[in-house]
Amino acid sequence: MSARSAGKVQEAQEAQEARDATRRCAQRPTGAHGAADHRRADPATTAFADRADGSCGAGDPRGACGPAHPEHARRSAAGGGPDAPRAFAVSMRRRGSSCADGGACFARIDWSAPWLAPLADRGERWTHAAQRGEAAWLRMLNDEARAERLATGRGLPLRFIAQAALPAGIAYETHIAETGAVPTRHNLHDFFNALVWFAYPRIKAALNARQAAAIDAAGVGAVRGGVRDALTLLDENGALFATSDPALAAALRGFDWPTLMRASRDAWGARCDARIVGHALCEKLVDPYKGCTAHAWIVEVPAAYFDWPDARRRAWLDGRVTAALAATDPASRGFAPLPVLGVPGWWPANASPAFYDDPQVFRRGRRRAPDVLARAA
Repeated sequence: MSARSAGKVQEAQEAQEARDATRRCAQRPTGAHGAADHRRADPATTAFADRADGSCGAGDPRGACGPAHPEHARRSAAGGGPDAPRAFAVSMRRRGSSCADGGACFARIDWSAPWLAPLADRGERWTHAAQRGEAAWLRMLNDEARAERLATGRGLPLRFIAQAALPAGIAYETHIAETGAVPTRHNLHDFFNALVWFAYPRIKAALNARQAAAIDAAGVGAVRGGVRDALTLLDENGALFATSDPALAAALRGFDWPTLMRASRDAWGARCDARIVGHALCEKLVDPYKGCTAHAWIVEVPAAYFDWPDARRRAWLDGRVTAALAATDPASRGFAPLPVLGVPGWWPANASPAFYDDPQVFRRGRRRAPDVLARAA
């Protein structure tokens, strides 16, 4: 089988998983978020997109390094079809197969953005390497992975390989689990995937181990399953909402935006913070838009957490969430929608209270008791 044919087989397998995930999204409106900015509607990301009411809707059409493909607009105008709303993971893995502008797309990353600033030292170093070309960038990734002794959930040394080296007929997650090699394209999406492997190595290893175990047990198949859906959401579009204050967790879960983001602005950095762990979310935030919404995992942290340096906070969250992934079966409905640009201090316009008076973004959604998916010791 040729590499091209093998790629088509893999895409077909993933697309079937996507259709199953999309149907579940429609059946479980509490589990995924649709878009607030309808100018950016794209059926390719309808299943798991950006609206902070917990419902399904349209998403962001941008490719890794350019605008939406015209076919997306045609499908949207036509109302789509049974294959139009492909699952988030598939649409994200297929975004911009390479940085066709010779690496200039990497220069668009703003490392001063609050959600990226803690990772700027590594990120800027990688940006320069990626602009020199794929080979130089992969060498840097592998040198640093060896130096930091990164490993998969099955204990294999982690390394990064060109996408073309993925063998025919082998699922992406399975290949990582069995070999330690992460197929990686020279584009923004996979750039951020690698970055998260370094920032949260245990979380990424745990996500891969669980995905691979599910594939080992049931195959790629036509049915993905609720657990794999949730794992994919965290991996692609996840954020960690760390808080020592149960009232703030309740405000997020209850869509109480006035309390969480206006009345409690001083609590951010003192009793709560947000961390981006979804690499597709990082990619979307290269071109921020108001409706960009994360699937937030609420993590209870000790009060002392907010006195720790940033690296220690990341390491603590990495261990805590990894333990929770091993102990529980995550579900899509366990995530809380978090409009990312609403986080106080993350976007200049949100200094105005009127920023939050946009019902297309800061919606009143489902009301129920908060789920805290990982608790402090």
